[in-house]
Amino acid sequence: MSDEEIVWRRPDGSIVACTEKIKVLRENLAELRQIAQDAFEDALLMECEESQIRAVFLELIEQLENPYPSP
Repeated sequence: MSDEEIVWRRPDGSIVACTEKIKVLRENLAELRQIAQDAFEDALLMECEESQIRAVFLELIEQLENPYPSP
């Protein structure tokens, strides 16, 4: 799925329609994708096992903390 195809939703299920918010989200995804790609390639060049790299990246994402918990 491309960034343009993503429909961003609020916790209540309504759609985030603000053009500027969507622009920021797309820019953040592009930046994150490039950083992850660079780190992935570095690890491959250092002879790390591909499935392990992917597992570590997934674990990192799972460990992200929400600093804005629901009231």
